Order: sequence, then structure tokens, then C-alpha cells
Amino acid sequence: MTSMSHTGEFAVKIARRRSEIMAFWCVSPAVLLMAVTTLAPFAAVLALSFTDYELGAIQMDWVGLANFAKILKDPTALRAVTNTLLFSGITVPLAVGLGLVLALLVNGRTKSRRIYEVLLFLPITATMTVMSLVWSFILHERIGPVKALLDAFGLPSVSFFSDPDIVLVTLAFIAVWQHACFCFILFLSGLTTIPGELYDAAALDGADWGWEKFRRITWPQLAPTTLVVVLLTTIRAFQVFDLVVILTQGGPSGRTEVILYKMYLEAFSYFRVGYGSALTVIFMVMIGAVTLLQFWAARRKNAA
Repeated sequence: MTSMSHTGEFAVKIARRRSEIMAFWCVSPAVLLMAVTTLAPFAAVLALSFTDYELGAIQMDWVGLANFAKILKDPTALRAVTNTLLFSGITVPLAVGLGLVLALLVNGRTKSRRIYEVLLFLPITATMTVMSLVWSFILHERIGPVKALLDAFGLPSVSFFSDPDIVLVTLAFIAVWQHACFCFILFLSGLTTIPGELYDAAALDGADWGWEKFRRITWPQLAPTTLVVVLLTTIRAFQVFDLVVILTQGGPSGRTEVILYKMYLEAFSYFRVGYGSALTVIFMVMIGAVTLLQFWAARRKNAA
């Protein structure tokens, strides 16, 4: 009996070992692809950030933290970080809030729901490059439809892309227009997973009207979805680049020069790859810090 039990345990270990090997071979292509396309480039950027390498140079020197120290003393770099934070601070709350409102309104409809879903999904399918050109015409200070509308009401024209006081807000407004539709899709998916029995039970307890249903049922059930929406929208807002390149090129007076655009100028216009790589590392640290902060806030809320 003892030998048979040992034989059975050995067979189980062999089967488990084979399944582990099979699992390893199944995931190895994905791991290899991730290593080649993500980890290796990031490692190269991290290494270059500690050098003075310039594009096309034959040699480079190790400078340690000199590039990062230079960034702390560079007013244009600090302004780029500030502009990125301001842009995200405007875009994320408005996009998430508007996306949630749209999802709640559409989720409550029956016959026309599919029509609204298609209409609100269309902005996501269009690239920001194309839509930037469309918005550049709509908000043009001389020939745009908004200019004609202001003239019709006797209001002065507005230089949306050349006024330093409103240009960043203008770009944030355009970003909200697209990001809100992205948030709408995610929130609508989250709403469809809420069991209808919860609303029926809440109605028996007296929570049978809009705000009470939202406060007691909808909002708590949407907490995981909200975390994902805020996180993804924040990352997308931090990655603003095409809007700046097409509409303002960082101007006027550097008011829309965000960190990705600054990194692009340093690495590919001024050929200071080492300095541009240091900006990239700082950008990645900002993304990581925001992500960890949001997860920490979510855990603290769940613990409470």
C-alpha cells in the first residue's frame, strides 16, 4: 500500500510538472514580446538618461544624475510638468463626470439606447490627429463656425489657440470631448453588470427615486469601474501630445508645452537624447506615482 501511495504521489507530481511546463511555454511568447517591446526599450531609455548622448554622436559619457539636476533647474522643463498637471487636472474630472452622466442617461433608455451608444462611440473611433484638424477649423478665430456664432450675437471674437490665458483650457476642452466618450463606454459597461434585484430591494426600503438609488446602489457598485476609468483617463491625459503638435506647437509663449512635447523637442529636434531620456523617466515616475496614489486611495476607502 505504501509503495502504491508513493507511486500515486509521484504520478501527481509528474502531471503537475508537465502542466507547469506547458503553461510556461504558453505564456513565453507573450512574455518575450513584452520584454522586447516594453522592458528592453525602457531599460535603454533609463540607461541613456544617465548619459550625455546626442543623436548621431559616436561616443557618449556617463554623467550620472546631471540630467535630472538640470531638469530641476530648467524653467521650460518645470513649466512642461506644470502644464501637464494642469491639463490633466482640468481634463480628468470633467471627462469622468460627463462620461458618468451620459452613461446614466443612456442606461435608462430602452428604444433609443443603441442610437446613443453609436453616436457617443464615434468620437473614440476617430484619431485625435484628424479631430484636431476639425477643431482647428471650428475654433478658428477668423473663419470658424464659433466665430460666426459670436458675431451673430454681437460678441467679440476669441483667439482660442493664440491667447495665452485660455489656450490650455481650449486644449483641455477638446480632450474632454473625446475622453468623456471613452469614460461613457466604460461606465455603461459597469452599469450593465449591476443586478436589477438590488434596485428592487432598495425600492422596498424606500430608495425608489433617482438620487437615493444612485447614492445607495449605483455609486457603490460602480466603485471598481470608477477606479479603472479614472486611472485610464489620467494616463491618457498625461500622454497628450498630438493636440499640442497639431494645434499650438507648444505656444503661445510655452503655455501648452507639455512634458511629452518637451521630451520630443529635446530628443528629436535638439538631438539631446540623454536629456530627453531623463524627461521620459520623470514622465514614467509621474504615471507610476499617480497610479499608486489612486490604488492607495481605493484600498483605504475599501478598508473604511
